[in-house]
This record gives sequence, C-alpha cells and structure tokens, in this order.
Amino acid sequence: MSAITIFCDFDGPIADVSERYYATYRQGLEWVQAQGRLQGQELAIRYLSKSQFWTFKQNRLPDRQIAHWSGLEGAHIDAFLAQVSRIVNHATLLDRDRVQPQARAGLELLHQCGVRVVLVTLRPPDQVMQFLDQHALHWAISDLYGMPRVDAAYQNQASHKIERLRNAIATQQRQGYDLRQSWMIGDTEADIMAGQALGIDTVAVTCGIRSSSYLQGFRPTHLLPDLWTACQKLQQRVTLTQRHLCP
Repeated sequence: MSAITIFCDFDGPIADVSERYYATYRQGLEWVQAQGRLQGQELAIRYLSKSQFWTFKQNRLPDRQIAHWSGLEGAHIDAFLAQVSRIVNHATLLDRDRVQPQARAGLELLHQCGVRVVLVTLRPPDQVMQFLDQHALHWAISDLYGMPRVDAAYQNQASHKIERLRNAIATQQRQGYDLRQSWMIGDTEADIMAGQALGIDTVAVTCGIRSSSYLQGFRPTHLLPDLWTACQKLQQRVTLTQRHLCP
C-alpha cells in the first residue's frame, strides 16, 4: 500500500493539556493546604501563574522543585506529588483538555493528501477515543496504540514510547503499509528518542510540554512550532513525490 503513514503523539501535537496540568497543580496545592489546616498548620502557599508553571514544565523543571517554589517543604512536597498523580486523570480534569489551535486544520490537510495518521500515545485508548469523539476528530485517525495504565502519560517514560512505536510499526508493516517515508511527530524527548531508536524521521513540535531549546538538544530531524506547520511540510513532500511519479 503506497499511502504515506505518519505516527503522531496525542498530547501536545493534537491535545492541549496545559490547562489540565495547571488545574491539577493548583488543586494539589489546595489539598495540601487543607490537610495542613486539619493538623493545625497554616502553610504559606505561593501559587505560580499559569505562564510561570508552564514555562517550568516546558523546560523540564522537576515537579518537586515546582512544589518547593510554591512554598512546600519535605513531607508536604511528597503529599502534593502523590495527590497530583492521583487526580491528574480524573474525569473533571480531563474535560479541561482542548484541541491545539490549527491541529484540526492540519489533520484535514493530511486527510486531503491521503496521509494516514496513526496515534502512538501513552494515554489509555479509551481516553483518546473519548476526546476524539467529543471534538469530532475520529475521522482523522487511521489507528491507535495506547497504554493501559492511566498514569503512563504523566510519567512519560521514553522506554514506554519506544515499545509502543515498535509495536505500531510492526503491526502497520504486517498490514502491508509502506513506512519508508514515515515520521514520528511529538512534543517530548520520548517521542524523538522513539523515532530515532526505530530509524524514522522525527518532528518535534514546540506547542506542547517541552520548549524549543530543550527539544533541540535531542536533535530531531525537524523542529517546528505545531502540527499545522508539520502537516504543511508533509504536504510539500507528498506533492513532490506525486510529481516524480507522474511526470
């Protein structure tokens, strides 16, 4: 089968999770503060702005350090981190995820070009399908490879992403798809490392949870602002290929 297939992460390129992560951070601090009051302690919490919080996340500042800069120490930091892990995938917080600006337009462009989009994500597949249904985007996805554990995406381990991408590539090849022009598109070092480990070009987008300067250090094939720009670049490749085949 000659259709170009690209592999794409979900959080970052397609879903904007910044509001959910920031709300989780604030609710985690509120919970620790409330627990402290129950024990007769008044904690001096300093809430970072969303801009400050997201800049720290994009530059891979550890959550423990973010908690410290928010006024927590010792056991209170441990309690905060545990609470964040517990609530980050709660349904009321998942509803805060949004479609990235122009991601829909990018997916429409790929659809028009006949490019297949295969999602490779550390999110549970049912979470992803629910989001795609809510935002009427299910038509854009040809296949989906996720993780059963609900906390895998938050932990974002490169080994898990490599495993998922390896499985996706092997299955797509067994189904007869030509993957010689495939890309792996994502917004974290795990996505870049997975593509590199499996020998396909990598596209790092800077609209997600990692900054441009941080991602550059992992030497992706392309460093682009968002999925829309990546789709335009891929459209150019498809057009050139068609011209070559049809002189």
